[in-house]
Amino acid sequence: MRSAWLMGWMALVLAAGCAGRQDLETPDYEAVYDVPLGEMWPSVREYFTDANLPYREDKGSRVLETDWKQEFGGSKISGYWHRYLVIGKQETPTKSKLWVIRVTKSVNKTLMAPGRDIAWGQTLDRRGEAGLSPEDLEARLAFPQGENAFYVDSAQGHRDLHMEWRVFRGIAPRLAKQQEEVTAAQKVAKASETRSAPVFTECGQEIIGLKRRAKTGGVMLLGELHGTQEVPRFIAQAVCQLVTSGTPVSLGLELPVENEARITSFVKSEGSEEDWLKLMEAPFWRSPYPDGRGSEAVANMLEQLRQLRARGLDVEAFVYDHPKLSGQKREDALTATVLGHVKAGPARFHLVVSGNIHPRTAQGLPWDKQYQPMGRLLKAQLKDVTSLDMAYNSGSAWICSADPRVGKLDCGVKETKGKDNGDRYFVHVWDSPNEEGYHGVFYVGRVSASEPAIARGLGRPGANDNSVFPAAVDTDAMASSRR
Repeated sequence: MRSAWLMGWMALVLAAGCAGRQDLETPDYEAVYDVPLGEMWPSVREYFTDANLPYREDKGSRVLETDWKQEFGGSKISGYWHRYLVIGKQETPTKSKLWVIRVTKSVNKTLMAPGRDIAWGQTLDRRGEAGLSPEDLEARLAFPQGENAFYVDSAQGHRDLHMEWRVFRGIAPRLAKQQEEVTAAQKVAKASETRSAPVFTECGQEIIGLKRRAKTGGVMLLGELHGTQEVPRFIAQAVCQLVTSGTPVSLGLELPVENEARITSFVKSEGSEEDWLKLMEAPFWRSPYPDGRGSEAVANMLEQLRQLRARGLDVEAFVYDHPKLSGQKREDALTATVLGHVKAGPARFHLVVSGNIHPRTAQGLPWDKQYQPMGRLLKAQLKDVTSLDMAYNSGSAWICSADPRVGKLDCGVKETKGKDNGDRYFVHVWDSPNEEGYHGVFYVGRVSASEPAIARGLGRPGANDNSVFPAAVDTDAMASSRR
């Protein structure tokens, strides 16, 4: 029986190798170990020790709990904290399995339940904390105090099948080596696994359907609604999950090409105060019409990319917008810039984010039947282009919209209407493109607005903003209807 289990494990390893160093898509069923719990548990301890996830163990019940670990922190815009509760279960006298419960807590309110931000009383005063400003009080309550503290604004707990399979794939070879003679095939598989082993990095709950669509040389276009916390978080988690699986990723952002040097330099930097100031001194962040592309969440995403690269993971970022152009000339310029980056990195996966008109692969818009969006132009020149529209649940976003009463754009937090498809991020591709040329959707759950980064105190605005060229507002997402 254990020989059969060993051969099954070998098939799994070889399949992973054929996938180009990429993790297999997480199955929707449990990983079962064909060994008793007592034989499996020491390898579980070793796995979490090697992954630098300190833990406490209830040795009498085969349960361990890792310490809180902050990911993408250490800056003005820290990311989130997580810990694991790991439970060993004896299925039969010869079989066992693990349950991994992942608890995530965030400072940035991305996971906050609806209505949590409403002040239900007349004041925010609390016993022993009178006199604190709302901002200071929010900061006081945001960070954990001691081992049993909780984030006030945002928390999620769920069973994490992705982590369960990650542990299984990490310790199954050790268990097999203990029980069976190491064959030549095993040696080759083990050597390959050693070379491709990524730095252990927490990437959030797995995005369903992403990895099967992410192939080297491929391009995935994401048509977003600007000004949310969730899209930059989705992008950061997607990049993290791909690069830790061995897929090099280049992220294309719809920011002015004049910012290319600042963005690429920051992603490669140490993230010091000086590095932040160089990044935020760009006029783009101080546009008089901040349309959501210069949000705090976008700045946070850039910090997360920087930290991934600092850990030795293969991530790059580039920008491709030409705000001084408009109409078809702008689409042509966007296409040429993105195409240049794709051709320069044929062994990379390119994730390109923009407003939701540029990624379309169908010709024409309601006001211009001959219009050729960037997605259509790229599709004509590249073999592997997938265009995804954004799907989301109702909430809010920082949006610029035309105000006919005053004849100018009105930018601020506005309600959005979407459809509830659950809490899990996912990518779904249809059998054929829709009439707009989208091949499917990427879903980010309930959306919440993200304010301009400068308004949140990031960076240092210049003394004279009148002399700089303001970044163009991306009116594509404003003009198009959202589903």
